[in-house]
Amino acid sequence: MKKMILDLDTGVDDALAISYALGSPEVELIGITGTYGNVLMEQGVRNALAITELLGHPEVKVYRGLDHSSTTDSFQVLEISSFIHGQNGIGEAVIADSTRDAEDTPAVDFIIDAAKTYGKDLVYVPTGPLTNLDAAIARAPEIVDEIGRVVLMGGALTVPGNVNAWTEANISQDPDAANRVFRSGIPATMVGLDVTLQTLLTYKETQRWRDLGTPAGAFLADMTDFYIKAYETTAPHLGGCGLHDPLAVGVAVDPTLVTTLPINMKVDVEGPTRGRTIGDETRLNDPVKTMDVAVGVDVPRFLDEFMTRISTLAANAV
Repeated sequence: MKKMILDLDTGVDDALAISYALGSPEVELIGITGTYGNVLMEQGVRNALAITELLGHPEVKVYRGLDHSSTTDSFQVLEISSFIHGQNGIGEAVIADSTRDAEDTPAVDFIIDAAKTYGKDLVYVPTGPLTNLDAAIARAPEIVDEIGRVVLMGGALTVPGNVNAWTEANISQDPDAANRVFRSGIPATMVGLDVTLQTLLTYKETQRWRDLGTPAGAFLADMTDFYIKAYETTAPHLGGCGLHDPLAVGVAVDPTLVTTLPINMKVDVEGPTRGRTIGDETRLNDPVKTMDVAVGVDVPRFLDEFMTRISTLAANAV
């Protein structure tokens, strides 16, 4: 069985990613590492603790990660992030605080220890900035060869970004860290806007959760309805909300959900295109491709898996 770490800035789609992981019997979620982005790191950790408890999995440990980028000394949540995810990151949905606290071990130490303990059985799924992973590689470069795989939500190769014409939000938080990770040689699959904006959820699906009549179902429906409503303003042409982070978890569980392009990637860190994810021209002809970029997705199969797994989890959570 694969061991999974989720690295989250726990907003709405991160919460859905947690739900997907917990509803997937193929993987064991061994920990959640907190980061910044949709919310401050501490708020994201609070959300992750509360959500795992609500969903009936208080055994999942949560670790505090780095709370700002590798090139800054602080972080402030953008107004657009609060508009999309709510001030509390989870669509202003009401959820009780967990009775647990985060672990004393820092996230970076946990990532390194897990890579050494589980090796190729470990899949690491970052759905925010790559600051924690970058720091782990800097401290223990050998984990690049030890870890099983990284499946990240971030970037955009064949479509425009959602911050500007070329930059996706997660990458934009720490382009320098992302560039180092991309060029490190760590085996990685980039699940970017190319595919995540094809996987959409509507009020029809959230009503299924509400109809379960469980606290978990009501929470998921309230939270995601807020997210869908935000999308009606920010991307009315889509007709739903993008399942960005859950798709990364889905691909980590079942790589056949997407078709990928093997290409060594980089992130622009200088000039007007800072934050752009694109092929690395210096490694274009390297026969060893350490990255795959998702460019196609089996939308019906993913949505069916998503709804089945999360609905079953929410129905049974007590």
